[in-house]
Amino acid sequence: MKKATTVMLIGILAGVLAGCGGSDQGKNETNMKKEDQPQTGEFKYFTEKFADIKIMRYQVPGFENLSLKQKKLLYFLSEAALCGRDITWDQYFKYNLVIRKTLEEIYANFKGDKNTDDWKKFVVYLKRVWFSLGIHHHSSTEKFRPDFSQEYFAELIKNSEGAKFPIEEGKTLDEFVAFLSNIIFDPNVSNRRVCQEDGMDMIKYSASNFYENISQAEVEAFYKKMRNPNDKKPISIGLNSKLMKEDGKIVEKTYKVGGMYSAAIEKIVFWLGKAISVAETENQKKSLSLLVEYYKTGDLKTWDDYNVAWVQDTAALVDVANGFIEVYGDPMAMKATFESVVNFKNLEATKRSELISSNAQWFEDNSPIDAKYKKETVKGVIAKVITTVMLGGDCYPSTPIGVNLPNASWIREQHGSKSVTMENITYSYDQVSLTSGVLEEFAFSQEEIDLQRKYGPLADNLHTDLHECLGHGSGKLAPGVSEEALKNYHSPLEEARADLFALYYLMDQKLVDLGIMPTLEVAKAEYAAYVRNGLITQLTRIEPGKNIEQAHMRCRALIANWVFEKGKAEKVIEKKTRDGKTFFVVNDYVKLRNLFGELLKEMQRIKSEGDFEAGKNMVETYAVKVDPVLHKEVLERFKKLDIAPYGGFLNPRLVAVMKTDTIADVIIEYPDDFTEQSLYYSKNYSFLPLKN
Repeated sequence: MKKATTVMLIGILAGVLAGCGGSDQGKNETNMKKEDQPQTGEFKYFTEKFADIKIMRYQVPGFENLSLKQKKLLYFLSEAALCGRDITWDQYFKYNLVIRKTLEEIYANFKGDKNTDDWKKFVVYLKRVWFSLGIHHHSSTEKFRPDFSQEYFAELIKNSEGAKFPIEEGKTLDEFVAFLSNIIFDPNVSNRRVCQEDGMDMIKYSASNFYENISQAEVEAFYKKMRNPNDKKPISIGLNSKLMKEDGKIVEKTYKVGGMYSAAIEKIVFWLGKAISVAETENQKKSLSLLVEYYKTGDLKTWDDYNVAWVQDTAALVDVANGFIEVYGDPMAMKATFESVVNFKNLEATKRSELISSNAQWFEDNSPIDAKYKKETVKGVIAKVITTVMLGGDCYPSTPIGVNLPNASWIREQHGSKSVTMENITYSYDQVSLTSGVLEEFAFSQEEIDLQRKYGPLADNLHTDLHECLGHGSGKLAPGVSEEALKNYHSPLEEARADLFALYYLMDQKLVDLGIMPTLEVAKAEYAAYVRNGLITQLTRIEPGKNIEQAHMRCRALIANWVFEKGKAEKVIEKKTRDGKTFFVVNDYVKLRNLFGELLKEMQRIKSEGDFEAGKNMVETYAVKVDPVLHKEVLERFKKLDIAPYGGFLNPRLVAVMKTDTIADVIIEYPDDFTEQSLYYSKNYSFLPLKN
């Protein structure tokens, strides 16, 4: 993807971010009943299930062994991450904060019967809103509507005595009810947060709050004037702003102190200032100081300076991604949502990713892509495995499992990048997946199941390492080609390119020779899982009659459908039926690898040349449409398992232990109630004004 790069975890669960990115950013095929969950000691990873969602927890091993200074740094960075929460909510949809406040006031003040089915449906709707950071599904981005009636919604509001509803001055309660009911219940109002349907005005039909009163043509014309094709260090134009038309004039409102989202950004800056005071290294102090300057000025040149300094900060144990990074929420793939991942390095596990990154030049040189699009010198690929401490903004509660930043190609080429695998997140997924039954249902043979059980977890992590460490940073653009050339198709095409890089090299003897994996059987496990997920199991996330919309899902569908079609004559992948059930079986792993390499070559060409029409054709042909007959079958099989296709996490809580006026220690707690955490965040981290 263009900004925070997230690769989906596949493998034992057949499931970004994921290249960061949360977002379809977690495993796909997991869940279990709460009473059946595996435990490590007394720690419970799975907490609850509602609608199509499961809520989990992750542990932070090694936190207690950190120095007080490092704990304080993590605490300050975590507070900065949480302070940006409402920015993402508002970016997703301009009325999300008003709706959340209203629903939370109802939850706290409703005086009616709370034992009815309607009340239970209201609570589920509220949890869905919390999980998706608004009223649009976190993955499909379509508006999900309540299972209760408009009449009941009016009753909830009118029977919540003492509630402090965000009613616009001069409006009556009835007018407020009518206003919200129209937004929440009418399928014709703001029905899709991100519209990328070919032939439609993507700005007009997207509900995301990056643009207002303006057309797609006007947006494209506005930013085209700002681009210089000869600029060798182009800034990320439009990254941190809202573009709108006021009084007939196009204006750009920048996210910064004194600008848009100032109240929340001021809090972020405050906590980053605290973090600077306990920075581990001078490089870290420099990068955090530049981040503060960027938030104060909104200057995208400073954002680039920060990213260069951040890449060069390699000695510190503690690290953070913080900023306007993800562009999945923008149909034009330009404007970024706020996100943050606070972490520290897992020293032992990092040895694996460092071994991969230290051989980056070999992988680049031996890539099957055209030689003219290879980097002559691969610089500064810093790879590490991290222990996640806090997730914020677009990364919470649905989170990526891998991150590769920064995103500007020129910074990658000249200064390198940081690539991380979030191993305590993947471990939690694996713990919750052990008895889901999905593998047994959708894998064709016991041999396939056994292979997945034996090598799946390693295959997952290696795929993430290769995708993030090398995939996104590989290749180069042709002179004069801009990052935005592929427009709305950029994200799925970029994710596919990175996935293909990882898939191609997983079946390379080089990984065995380096001691990174014991046998090529690991690659076979991943190949079977990827095909199974791309052609079958990810369909469980799509409603009947709908297309594939989410970028990572389009990525997997594109790759799986393309290799299935191209290898059909030789039955590289064979469609089989048993007992009325459909399966896709890999018959020739070597030929499949060659197909991955062939598609990787074309994907790199499309990116390097900015070939919009070829990219559009690739996505529209292989990544969007769903076979309705197969889809119906898969949904029926999945329904019998009684599990949720999506998952997200509760954050730990860092608590400062005070001695007089100083922090004597920082301890970590593990909340286990999604409702309590959501209400706590709303109470303590709501800084933006409500608009309706």
